Amino acid sequence: MIHFTRRYLFFSLFLILAFACGKKETPCELSSDILNQDVNLQITRIDKEFFDAKSTGDFKFLMEEHPEFTKEYLQLDLYPSPDSLAAELLAIHQDSSMQVLFDSVQQVYADFSDIEIELETAFKSIKYYFPEFQVPKVYTFVSGFNSDLIVTDEIIVIGLDYFLPPTHAFQPELPRYMAERYDKPYIVPMIVMAISARFNETNPLDNTLLAEMIYYGKTYHFTKAILPCTSDQYIIGYTPEAISESFDNEELIWSHFVENELLYVTNPFEIRKYIGEAPFTDAISTNAPGRLGRWLGWNIVDDYQMNQGVSLQDLMAEPDAEKIFRESAYRPRPAGS
Repeated sequence: MIHFTRRYLFFSLFLILAFACGKKETPCELSSDILNQDVNLQITRIDKEFFDAKSTGDFKFLMEEHPEFTKEYLQLDLYPSPDSLAAELLAIHQDSSMQVLFDSVQQVYADFSDIEIELETAFKSIKYYFPEFQVPKVYTFVSGFNSDLIVTDEIIVIGLDYFLPPTHAFQPELPRYMAERYDKPYIVPMIVMAISARFNETNPLDNTLLAEMIYYGKTYHFTKAILPCTSDQYIIGYTPEAISESFDNEELIWSHFVENELLYVTNPFEIRKYIGEAPFTDAISTNAPGRLGRWLGWNIVDDYQMNQGVSLQDLMAEPDAEKIFRESAYRPRPAGS
């Protein structure tokens, strides 16, 4: 947190909006075995509780009521005493700009039930594939744009102020191409991608571009398997047009990697060109979206899973990026196919 048609047009004046000829989409369907998984999802709107607090005593009470949140998110251990943390929280929440930000969040997220349903279904799916998965407690908060998303084994904290609509007056201090991905439909895919890291085995001695590509490819494949009804747009963070044109130019993109012998480079600056956040991959074209190495990695991993018939569990447990690449038999789809 990605498969559509292809024609050869990075420089097209017309955006292709029909994707019928692209890679096959994962069926948007979950089995009854998944839907019948027993999970206990608890979402605490702690943002409301904290902004209702009026005194340091109120904050101390909330801190005692939510010890995991206090320890993991508020980092109580960094303060001389609970009293000092409570006093700081009171000062923050009495700030007029924070009150306005909180009111804006409440207008957008007065009803959180759709996110709750989507997240519960995602947790059921993860539990089905990975029975050892324990559902963490989930908190919503207004951080003042200090924290977007915290995901640990025990808790998840969603900074709802980060996920106001891109047209909202309040926006995080991020480049526009990144800020546009901080919107409601991205919340659950971001959480699932973060959770995937605990199952995504890697070889710590392999520091090649290929290893990075496969790591992200497994991340996206996992997320799509858990959220089959979620558009690829909200997993990789490309617009539908960027997805379409990337597939239109898959041969061109792949030839750039092959001709420049990029797969086995270990220079972190070179790797960042194709993996790191950027508005475009300028080594290929200023019209090409950023992070194309991740996108290619997803295609390779999808082909590996399809050609080898491995389960999601076995895929995530495979640390050998070279093996995944070799056994994927990956080939770019010709333009117009």
